[in-house]
Amino acid sequence: MEQLANIKFCFKLGKTATETHEMLVKLYGVDAVSKKCVFEWFKLFRDVKEDVRVEPRSGRPPTSTTPDNIERVRRMLADD
Repeated sequence: MEQLANIKFCFKLGKTATETHEMLVKLYGVDAVSKKCVFEWFKLFRDVKEDVRVEPRSGRPPTSTTPDNIERVRRMLADD
């Protein structure tokens, strides 16, 4: 998420994708996102994607670990 925000920042400053990737490599080293990834995000930003948050994904809903569910599991384990 942090690198994505930095990519958008550089995009808004008018940096190229190559310049942006070089800066990310200087900052993050081997943990920097790939050059291809930077180019893909630049394309999305050019196509008007303004929000850098990750889109919701399918999977377990965040409400699955409610206090009520935790207590139910504890009771089931205690009964077993």
